[in-house]
Amino acid sequence: MHDESNQQLKLAFNFIHYTNRNVFLTGKAGTGKTTFLKNLKKISPKRMVVVAPTGVAAINAGGVTIHSFFQLPFGPQIPQSADNTIFPDNRPGADRINRFSKNKINLIRSLDLLVIDEISMVRADVLDAIDATLRRFKNRYQPFGGIQLLMIGDLQQLAPVIKDDEWNILKKYYDTGFFFSSHALKKSDCVGIELKHIYRQSEQVFIDLLNKVRDNKMNAADLQLLNNRFKPNFSPAEDEGYITLTTHNYQAKRINEAQLKKLITKLHQFQCTVEGDFPEYAFPADEVLEIKTGAQVMFLKNDSSIEKRYYNGKIGQVVNIIDEQIEVLCPGDTEPITVEPDVWENSRYSLNEFSGEIEEVVVGKFIQYPLKLAWAITIHKSQGLTFEKAIIDARQSFAHGQVYVALSRCKSLDGLVLSTPLNSQSVINDETVIGFTNQVEQNQPDVKVLEKHRKTYELQLLNELFDFKPVVRTISYLLKIWNENASSLMGNLHTELQNLLKPVQAEIIDVAEKFSPQLEKLAGRYGHAEENAPLQERLKKATEYFLTKLNEHLEVPLEQTGFETDNRAIRKRLADILGQLETELATKRAGLESITGGFSIQRYLEVRALASIEKPAVKARKQAASLNVTYPDFYRKLLEWRVNKSMETGMDEAKIVRQKVMLEIAQKLPATAVELKAVKGMGGKKMEQFGQDILALVLEFRREKGMDIPLNAKQEVELAGLDTKEVSLTLFKQGLKPSKIAQKRNLAVSTIEGHLAHFVNRGELDIFELIDRTKYDAIAKCLREKTETETTSDIKNKLGNDYSYGEIRLVMADLYK
Repeated sequence: MHDESNQQLKLAFNFIHYTNRNVFLTGKAGTGKTTFLKNLKKISPKRMVVVAPTGVAAINAGGVTIHSFFQLPFGPQIPQSADNTIFPDNRPGADRINRFSKNKINLIRSLDLLVIDEISMVRADVLDAIDATLRRFKNRYQPFGGIQLLMIGDLQQLAPVIKDDEWNILKKYYDTGFFFSSHALKKSDCVGIELKHIYRQSEQVFIDLLNKVRDNKMNAADLQLLNNRFKPNFSPAEDEGYITLTTHNYQAKRINEAQLKKLITKLHQFQCTVEGDFPEYAFPADEVLEIKTGAQVMFLKNDSSIEKRYYNGKIGQVVNIIDEQIEVLCPGDTEPITVEPDVWENSRYSLNEFSGEIEEVVVGKFIQYPLKLAWAITIHKSQGLTFEKAIIDARQSFAHGQVYVALSRCKSLDGLVLSTPLNSQSVINDETVIGFTNQVEQNQPDVKVLEKHRKTYELQLLNELFDFKPVVRTISYLLKIWNENASSLMGNLHTELQNLLKPVQAEIIDVAEKFSPQLEKLAGRYGHAEENAPLQERLKKATEYFLTKLNEHLEVPLEQTGFETDNRAIRKRLADILGQLETELATKRAGLESITGGFSIQRYLEVRALASIEKPAVKARKQAASLNVTYPDFYRKLLEWRVNKSMETGMDEAKIVRQKVMLEIAQKLPATAVELKAVKGMGGKKMEQFGQDILALVLEFRREKGMDIPLNAKQEVELAGLDTKEVSLTLFKQGLKPSKIAQKRNLAVSTIEGHLAHFVNRGELDIFELIDRTKYDAIAKCLREKTETETTSDIKNKLGNDYSYGEIRLVMADLYK
């Protein structure tokens, strides 16, 4: 039996390792599904993420919840396409999909395997929503984005929770609420593997009885055998370690509180400690553990120490509480276990930006004693646990699989006690589930089926290596976006892309299509790809050819392309698609280069995953290369400055400086504030806001290139950020007279005197720096004697030609400040 079990486990692992088939790994309670998952995480070569439908299940599986990883809204996930697979972006909560971080998107793109634990509790619509998300970010043309699924669970145990109002909505789209009704899953090639060896029970009579309960095949004799365990008013001794399994939470809570209250010993309360992010709904133990000496408790996790003194589900009695230590004595043990607080970790998956590896990052910790009052527990929370002795109260069984879950927690029939007798109505089973389960059991794959799928997978990977059609699809999409927005775009991107389509079709696509039958023939004749010498030799030669053509017809031309637009939305869209194209080409090159020394599936998967991680779209913003500009390097600097300034100020990039203005600046490289202001579009407010930044960039660039720069470069930068009056004031303070300032600035002397009068009026400039006292007194005397009808011209006529209008305005500014 153990050999058969090992063969099943090996078969399941090989399907994960050597194929891309979706796998439903099932098995009766106690067949080792959880152990398989733990081992798979340690040894699988594929990049994987583990998710589960509930917080506690996710913590126990060492993964994250489905809703948190895929950012799904709660409630029904309603498809709105003819084939019920595409989910609209306007559905409630769907905006979360659009807020996926770049790290999460890259993680999904590099993923090989998605493990869903406790799949029996996952609704069909949720699985389809997972499919929609994976296709959005991975491969839109394949179910689940081409990512392999491993679904672990037993459909005869806990079912998905679907409220009546939710089912009224979902029944329009699904036959049942179970995961196997998912439209995406029906389109994928899924194999079911059933683990048959039961580790929890060893009595064949009890095992047979459980199987009949599970499959809804009990007869009267079976029911009687089960009801022989009915013991009315059963009251075991405190040290026997019986736990009561109830259908509802309130029942378990009432029993535990009543039993605790009976104890006359002191009540102790232990508050948990939460560090970082650990949501309350995922707490694996009580937030406040209320406990007394004499209480019956259950351990909530396996002992992480070398001694392995306890396991998840082990029952014991508290015999002593001293300070921060709780001593628990378990049935059959001679020495109590000293229990101290333990740690549960809440992890998130993240992509390491340096190594490209998927990492489980601990974001929160829950610290508490791994104990729970255990005179009673709900059947739901008992899933996955094993009990030596249990009292089962299933009279209010209301859900599919509850009775089976409760009975199968027990190691033996003798350790099981029924508090009420069962009847045939107590065992609730779904006929659709039984039908699906029977189908899985009757269609178990064997080694021959594995070999078939393995060869199919190898050939699929090889064909993928030489499939350049996705690249052409992306280029065609780029051209479509360009044509739709041509009036807002500049650059040679459109022309270059159009020109490369014909040679790519003739020398890459057509050649690859002719090569595909050769691959299939060689792969089918000489065994597995990695040991297939003729195939390996042919692959090396093909790789040399396609790498050359990839560089000649795609990589080099694309390096010479670029675009520019002031429309932020169009720029982002084109940059995103260009980034996608660059990632596709990088992935293609990495894959081809990986087989120059021989084809290895594991090596190919590794390089494909790392290359598929989209890098920041730096190249996608290489617009200047395609524009007719004298200094494209400086134009790129201006582009980068404008992006940063937009992020800093919140202003639209086009409102900071328009692209035509930047092109002229990159063409002329103005070296002074006056020259910069002369660029159309840089006058007035623009000069005040951004003149200093731009002129500083220009002067730095000129200096780097060994070009002429003004001797007073620092002062020029200062001037570039001043308004017109402040420029005149600065030049005056540098020792220039109004006439020289006017000459330098190409303005009238009177204008400069007006600027300076402004600062005299504000008290920031001493008037006697501009006019001698004799003139001041004469002008001031006339202004004081001025009648209401006299104008400035009248005053000028009185004073004569030795006095200017500018001087009169200066004195007026001083007198009337």
